[in-house]
Amino acid sequence: MTTLITGGAGFIGSHVVRLFIEKYPSYHIVNLDNLTYAGNLENLKDIQDKVNYTFIKGDITDEAFINTLFIKHKFERVIHLAAESHVDRSIDDPLAFVKTNVIGTMVLLNAFKNLWKHNFNNKLFYHISTDEVYGTLGSTGLFTESTSYDPNSPYSASKASSDHFVRAYGETYGMPYVITNCSNNYGQNQFPEKLIPLFINNILNGKPLPIYGDGNYTRDWLYVKDHARAIDIVFHKGTRGETYNIGGFNEWKNIDLVKLLCQQMDEKLNRPKGSSEKLITYVKDRPGHDLRYAIDASKINRELGWKPSVTFEEGLNKTIDWYLNNEEWLKNVTSGAYQRYYHKQYN
Repeated sequence: MTTLITGGAGFIGSHVVRLFIEKYPSYHIVNLDNLTYAGNLENLKDIQDKVNYTFIKGDITDEAFINTLFIKHKFERVIHLAAESHVDRSIDDPLAFVKTNVIGTMVLLNAFKNLWKHNFNNKLFYHISTDEVYGTLGSTGLFTESTSYDPNSPYSASKASSDHFVRAYGETYGMPYVITNCSNNYGQNQFPEKLIPLFINNILNGKPLPIYGDGNYTRDWLYVKDHARAIDIVFHKGTRGETYNIGGFNEWKNIDLVKLLCQQMDEKLNRPKGSSEKLITYVKDRPGHDLRYAIDASKINRELGWKPSVTFEEGLNKTIDWYLNNEEWLKNVTSGAYQRYYHKQYN
C-alpha cells in the first residue's frame, strides 16, 4: 500500500512517519514536505535510508506538481498533516494560512478524487485538524465531535474551512475520509515557537518567559507519540465519514504548566529552586485569544480503544530530557529567521 504523508518532516508528521515506517515494513511511505521553517529532515535521520521510505520536497499548493505526483505514485491513502499551525503567525499573515491550509487541502482533495473517482474501494483521505475549530469554552464543558464550529483566529478559521471541504468531498463525490481534531501537542522535535520548547530554550539561555495576559488560558495537552498512536489506529480502524477527537484528558492553565516546567528544569540543570520561575514575564495579550480548550476523547476510546499512555508530568519529563540531550538541534532551528520572528513577536 502506497501512502502519502504530507508535512512528514514537521513535528507531528515526523513521529507519524517514523511509526509507520518501523511498524509497517510492507507499506511504502512517501513523505511530502516543503521544508519551510518548521520542516526539518534532521527529525528523520534515523529512518531516512529505510527501503520503504521516500522523501519528496514539494508544495501542496502547486496543482500541476501534485497532480503529477498522484498519477506517478498512485497513492491509495493520504494522511494530510501539512499545515501552517501557529496562531500568532496567522494573525501576522492570514493569507499564508488560507493558501496552505485551504488551497493546499483543496489541491490534494482534487488530485485524490480525480485519480480514484471510479474506484474508491479501500482508499482513504485522512485529514488531521485541531480542536481550535470549535472556538472557546467557559470554565466548564468539553468539545465533542458534534460541537458546532466557531473559530476565532485566522489559523482556526483556515482549518475549519479545510475540514468542511473534506466533508463536502465525501458527500458530493463519495470520497472515503476520516477527520481527527486534536488538542495541543507537545514532545520531541517541536519547533520552538510553541510554548513548551520555547520556554525550555529560554530557560537554557536565561531569557524571559513571555506569558500572554494573566496566564490563566487553559489548554488540553497531548503527548505527540500518543497522538501518532491514535493516528495509526484511526487510519486502520476508523469508520469512514467519521470524526474523532483526540485529547490528553489533561487540562492545564498556562501559568501552572510553566511553573511545573520551571521546577523540572531547575532540578535537571541543578539550579537553585525558583531560579527559572523568576524569568516569567507577562506580556500584552494577543487578539482573539481563546480562554479554554478541552476535548472529550471518549469516542475514540470507546470505539477504537485508544487512550493516552503517559501522564503530563511523565511526558513533560521525557520532553525536557530530549531537548537537553539535543541542544545542537535546538541551536540549529533557532538561528536566523527564527530569531527575527521571535524579536518581532515578543519585542
